[in-house]
Amino acid sequence: MKIENCTIDDIDEIYRLYRIASAYQKSKEGVVVWPEFERKLVEDSISENRQWKITIDNKIACVWTITFSDEQIWEEKNGDAAIYIHRIATNPDFRGQNFVATIVEWSKEYAQKSNKDYIRLDTLGNNVKLIEHYKKAGFDFLGFFDLKNTEGLPDHYGKAPASLFEIKLS
Repeated sequence: MKIENCTIDDIDEIYRLYRIASAYQKSKEGVVVWPEFERKLVEDSISENRQWKITIDNKIACVWTITFSDEQIWEEKNGDAAIYIHRIATNPDFRGQNFVATIVEWSKEYAQKSNKDYIRLDTLGNNVKLIEHYKKAGFDFLGFFDLKNTEGLPDHYGKAPASLFEIKLS
């Protein structure tokens, strides 16, 4: 298993994994479905070295992106020193390997090297299984929050309250 930045050569596979994740979300009742993310959003994440991948046997097993600011979602807490994890998508050939736990361990190391105090992520709505999965991975569930301003965010953010999670680093 190897964790490294994605390259522009990975973009088709990233989108394939996003489409698979969206199809999976559609199959679950009451789950907010990811839209087709704008290509520039993903290209920018790649060019800024914020798009990551786990590879196993030279195949992309999981992807995610990070940001260092997430003002519209985290509002007043955005001033904290944090990394924000977004768009985790797993290759179905590798499902069940608990990559969220792997991402959490990697994030702890990355955050500490970057002088960050928190690791944060969000999901939308009351996705009970995903909320429990994130809690088992070490995140504190902070509750549901109606976002005040979703302008400029991907479309799905206006469809349900945000479920916010964080890990406070020592």
